[in-house]
Amino acid sequence: MKKVALNIVLSVVMASCACLKPNDAFVQYEEIMYEEPQAESAEPSPLSKSEGLDFVRRVECPQPSEDTRNNLIIAKCDDTFGTNYAIEYDCTKRALRWAAFQMYTGNAIKAVRRSGDDAWHEDEDIPPEYRTTYADHYQNGYDRGHIVASADRLESRSMNRQTFCYSNVHPQLNVLNAGVWMEMEEKLRTWNNDNFRDTLYVAKGATIDDERQIIGRTPAGLIVPKFFYMAVLCLKDGKYKAMAFWIEHREKYTADDHRLRNHVITIDQLETFTGIDFFYNLPQEVQADVEEEVTLSEWNL
Repeated sequence: MKKVALNIVLSVVMASCACLKPNDAFVQYEEIMYEEPQAESAEPSPLSKSEGLDFVRRVECPQPSEDTRNNLIIAKCDDTFGTNYAIEYDCTKRALRWAAFQMYTGNAIKAVRRSGDDAWHEDEDIPPEYRTTYADHYQNGYDRGHIVASADRLESRSMNRQTFCYSNVHPQLNVLNAGVWMEMEEKLRTWNNDNFRDTLYVAKGATIDDERQIIGRTPAGLIVPKFFYMAVLCLKDGKYKAMAFWIEHREKYTADDHRLRNHVITIDQLETFTGIDFFYNLPQEVQADVEEEVTLSEWNL
């Protein structure tokens, strides 16, 4: 489908908060090679990505799409804790491309419980015509699958409520959302302790860029991704290591599917599958070293 050029520029919605300082085996999937879409013929926006550099220079942030006329970078902030998380949002597709956030001692506090169902809300940082809404998700056969998990943001009521933006979800079958995906999120939380990390840099999302990696659309036209992923970079005592989870979105999962090590891939492989450059702000030599291999024992897998 041909994209429609939109008069929307890449921007970061930062509010007035100060960001906190960041304190061998894998399953063989079918060969999936992401293909870059053909370049748009429209002239680039007169405003550039420099508007978003305050966030996209952060380690957890993947390299944004070059589609500056169509995609938004939106950062959610808290007055006390600073940056909560950020997303890249595709306005034409009305879908999140990725979400990125940090986990460390300062924001590992559990001061509140998960918000109630009434916390779901439209993302006011997105122009109304490109948002997703309650009506888009109502009784469509899918869960509202959090990308940034509610359970990972219990520091304050405002931070938890921000995870209930409709921009932070993808339609997800309950068997995945309450199954292997939840187990992956729980494993991520086991790494969020001082013995394991100084900082975890996390990027999560689902495949929306390539029609071969999309199952279909909901009645309201929302993309149903074929794959979900998590990219995790751990910094401990000045040393980095990285890994990724990659899971197919389907109706049934076997006992082997619940062995998380069967979904571990390298960051290099994830980049091949998605066409997204993860942790691109690392020094080149560090990036090359951590992205090419995974040692399962280092991740307690």
